[in-house]
Amino acid sequence: MERQSTYTATATIDEHGILTGWSDGAERLLGYDSPAVVGRPATALLAADGSTARRIVAGRERWNGTVPLRHRDGRTLELGVLAHRRTSAAGVVDWLVVSAVTARPQPPRGEPLEEWTFLQSPFPLAIFDADLRLVRANRRMEHALALPEAAMRGLRLPHIAPGAASEETEGALRRALESGRPQEALARLGRRFGGTAVLTPLKDAGGQVRAVCLSVQGPAPDAGRPDLSDEGGSRPGTTADRARTAQELGEVTVPRLADVIAVDLLDSPRDADEDPAPGPGPVVLRRAALRAVPEGDRSGQGAGVGEAVVCPVDSPPAQCLAAGRPLLYDTTDPVLAEWAAVDPGAAWLRASGARALLAVPLLAQGSTLGVALFGRRPGRGGFGPEELRLAQEFTARAAAGVRQALPHHPKGVGGTPGGALSFARARTTTMALQQSLLPHTLPDQAALEIATRYLPAASRAGVGGDWFDVIPLSGARVALVVGDVVGHGIRASATMGRLRTAVRTLADVDLPADELLTHLDDLVLRLAADEGSADPAAETAGGIGTTCLYAVYDPVARRCTLARAGHPPPAVVTPDGSVRFLDVPAGPPLGLGGLPFEAVETDLPEGTLLVLYTDGLLEAREHDIDEALDTLFAALGRPARSLDAVCDHVLTELLTHRPDDDIALLVARTRVLHKDRVAAWELLDDPEDVSRARRLVRDQLAAWELADASFPTELMVSELVTNAIRYGRPPIQLRLIHQDSTLICEVYDSSGTSPHMRRARIFDEGGRGLLLVAQLAERWGTRHDRVGKTVWAEQSLSGAGGRSGAGERSGATG
Repeated sequence: MERQSTYTATATIDEHGILTGWSDGAERLLGYDSPAVVGRPATALLAADGSTARRIVAGRERWNGTVPLRHRDGRTLELGVLAHRRTSAAGVVDWLVVSAVTARPQPPRGEPLEEWTFLQSPFPLAIFDADLRLVRANRRMEHALALPEAAMRGLRLPHIAPGAASEETEGALRRALESGRPQEALARLGRRFGGTAVLTPLKDAGGQVRAVCLSVQGPAPDAGRPDLSDEGGSRPGTTADRARTAQELGEVTVPRLADVIAVDLLDSPRDADEDPAPGPGPVVLRRAALRAVPEGDRSGQGAGVGEAVVCPVDSPPAQCLAAGRPLLYDTTDPVLAEWAAVDPGAAWLRASGARALLAVPLLAQGSTLGVALFGRRPGRGGFGPEELRLAQEFTARAAAGVRQALPHHPKGVGGTPGGALSFARARTTTMALQQSLLPHTLPDQAALEIATRYLPAASRAGVGGDWFDVIPLSGARVALVVGDVVGHGIRASATMGRLRTAVRTLADVDLPADELLTHLDDLVLRLAADEGSADPAAETAGGIGTTCLYAVYDPVARRCTLARAGHPPPAVVTPDGSVRFLDVPAGPPLGLGGLPFEAVETDLPEGTLLVLYTDGLLEAREHDIDEALDTLFAALGRPARSLDAVCDHVLTELLTHRPDDDIALLVARTRVLHKDRVAAWELLDDPEDVSRARRLVRDQLAAWELADASFPTELMVSELVTNAIRYGRPPIQLRLIHQDSTLICEVYDSSGTSPHMRRARIFDEGGRGLLLVAQLAERWGTRHDRVGKTVWAEQSLSGAGGRSGAGERSGATG
């Protein structure tokens, strides 16, 4: 593609919803010139209800997502946009809305090791092309900017994070691009993200600079503030002295993360198998650190360093220790208000005037060591996901330092041989195995917006075998899987890995949901037989009793097909806010053999939430299933700004204590491929109709402005339709699906025979058709329906027509 094919459409909207700015890129994109739209309501350009858009952005500083917009010629365009709420120095509020329009090929993915290095780098990484537009971002960069790569792709840095700092960093990017030499800049890309940016030119084999890699090596230190990076500044846990370690935690988190912090430690750590709150009485802690800004008179702050702190059982510190996880409070919470008002242990909180409190337990090597309490004053925002992550990270380091400073116990903490140390080693090994088998990144797909959570069990039984997966399928469909292997420890994690691999293999051949579970049931039986013969005494050999839920969502038909094997039913939240369980036949757990599974289909409106989980989520409510279900429904019914917030609501409401079983949670919001992205035709069972099929495809691609893809697509359609006419049975249907940067061709016929690729001999007239399709397509395959089959081929629109050239046209073989 030529460079001018990539541009950015921008618009500005005032706080009353009136368009105040309109760029040339916006005119190219939607066809309206500036005089035609400036001064008009922005909702006039929406091909949907404008009140919905206003509700979505209300109260937000930034929003990204897909918006249906009306082109001047009447077409509806589904566009990905990024919107920033800005406040000028004069107090004027408006919105900057940007959308990247690019037909440029995406950079090819590298070898697996290179791709893993990029995705899993501990530093935020982003790659900008020769136009200084973002083309790649790793998970750290996505997390730091709180935006997915898809929302940033094709945008310049000032459009991703508006501000003077981004303009300066982009200037350094341009210098690196033009000079071919690395540059450095102090990058501040938002309230929560900053540091020293290293800008490295990326050169091709001939030495020409093709792109620039931006890497942020650590948070930027503020004047008078400690550096939170690993590379510099104080770091909690670097000393073996308990008091000094607690003080270091205060030094690195105040004032950057919080305005005030108190660190209270238990005199004797509690082992992992002990009840976190063993008695009905108060919890006695000892203050190890107290730090606030500005530093000054400490009178009225209550207990000083080294003094005992008595916390009632319903106070935030005691609740945090009992839950074994972070808890967030606001001054309006009755628990915090009562504690802060009357308890001497909260005098420091009253003196600081904090409005938000974050309590984080100090956990290390299976032991509970104390609690860190972070406070923020009213003039500062509350604690968000990034602040919670940082608080947990630095509290964990401090806990490791405190644990190291404890006197050596030959029998381990708790008095048992090996004690917490042996438990910690086994738990660490199992968790490493479990984490390596769970998906590290979610695959690119446009059918569902997805958020996930995984919480390992905190008991001595060890980590279990819960898992989840997201698997792209043919026809723009996506499979969602959640499973629970019985037992705990390495055996359960290993079994989970085998089953997850099996599910992905079976899903790849497009087995229906009920048939997939049947094959999985056979696999569990074989695993049990193999393990049972090797170790007759092994409990739950092979994972007998394992549960699984498998769902396939089709964004074209808006239909979801589900089947489950003894697994809890999924919950659904419709766009109007109602919550219910889907009525999916339970089916037997895997490994019993001989019992059938049943699949059901249900229509899901656009914007529906589909919630899959493992039973550990409900068991966290002390086995009160009715209370757990009511709490789950209430949490799902709460308004939430994002799917991550939905996950947080569910876990916060349902977890009353450290989970005794693993918890896997997957929340998906349905999207829809509208009619303007799908075209389907009935074909005659006549070889002469192949030319009509090619013409239909050519005209449709022209309407989609995809003329560059016409030649390879016509070749593939010609071969697939010829195959269906020669070897299949009517009816014959042709369908095209335009999904983001991919184009999918599907040909259906009612015959059940599968086509297969074979090597044609020199004088054969046919036999090369599927080979040609395989060369032109990114992926291809066959999907069997209840009656008939669909042969599909998917090509990347950014690859200029597939993976390689086509060669001469030839016949096809069935």
